[in-house]
Amino acid sequence: MKTLLSVLLIITLSKVTIAQTTAIPDVNFEQALINLGYDIGVPDGSVPTANINTVTFLPITSANINDLTGIEDFTALTVLRCEGNNLTSLNITQNTALITFYCYGNQLINLDVTQNTALTDMYCSSNQLTSLDVTQNTALTELDCDRNQLTSLDVSQNIDLTELICDQNQLTSLDVSQNTSLTGFNCNDNQLICLNVKNGNNSNVQFFRAYNNPNLTCIEVDDAVYSTSQFLWWSSIDATSSFSTNCNNTCSTTGINEYSLSDFNIYPNPVLNQLTIDTELAISQVSIIDLSGRTVTTTSQQTKLADVTYLHSGIYFIKVITEENTITKKFVKQ
Repeated sequence: MKTLLSVLLIITLSKVTIAQTTAIPDVNFEQALINLGYDIGVPDGSVPTANINTVTFLPITSANINDLTGIEDFTALTVLRCEGNNLTSLNITQNTALITFYCYGNQLINLDVTQNTALTDMYCSSNQLTSLDVTQNTALTELDCDRNQLTSLDVSQNIDLTELICDQNQLTSLDVSQNTSLTGFNCNDNQLICLNVKNGNNSNVQFFRAYNNPNLTCIEVDDAVYSTSQFLWWSSIDATSSFSTNCNNTCSTTGINEYSLSDFNIYPNPVLNQLTIDTELAISQVSIIDLSGRTVTTTSQQTKLADVTYLHSGIYFIKVITEENTITKKFVKQ
């Protein structure tokens, strides 16, 4: 009887002991925790759970960590910095208090942040992500997911976003029309065909880059003349792209309209006397606008020739209204 009770006591104590420790199989992860004072001695594969379950800030950057198993017991974490490691997978579904999250410079293929609804800042660039679901992360204000392999990105639910950096992916369509607080936006080096930036907040944008998207001919914005004239903030687009208030397509994660403005052009540019509008679209109105936004002249007839002889030398915009959209192009008067 005494032997049985002893065995039961040993089993019970063992379970209590196990329940009070967290397995940390990665030696470098545990060494980083030792360096931070959350464990002592040399790595032995576990740390006391009580030492980590109240930690709110965990900086374990560039520590040659391959596996973050054990991170699930850091239940109070609000800031996790694990960038610059060798992670190929990462489970933070239990870290529901996370507000700021850095994991860039790893080798992550998948990343589930659907349970991290408190996130406001996420930096997951320079990984191997092929998809990223942030539709649950409605508190996000900054999202940096550049240099991945993303083919689609839905930010329609992230209406508080102020900065979106998604360059160097494989995106073909992107709609930020719901992101009315957006002030910084990079989407260069993608495969974009459709881009909608018409969100009512373009005048507050501090940087905008959409270059190296060779198939992107029309960028939908609040005011085409304004965006075209803002050389400091809005000039980083391809020569084959132009701004319009209506690109006549639908940017979404489910597909795009096949219509594009690749068949629209003006020449010669620079021009001395007469500007030719090269398009098969039916033109209803042509306007010439100066750099201040003042309309110099408007012609309400179907013409594909614009006389600019009378203009002083400088930079102007030609605004062409067709049956399907409004197109604005910049030109130089010699």
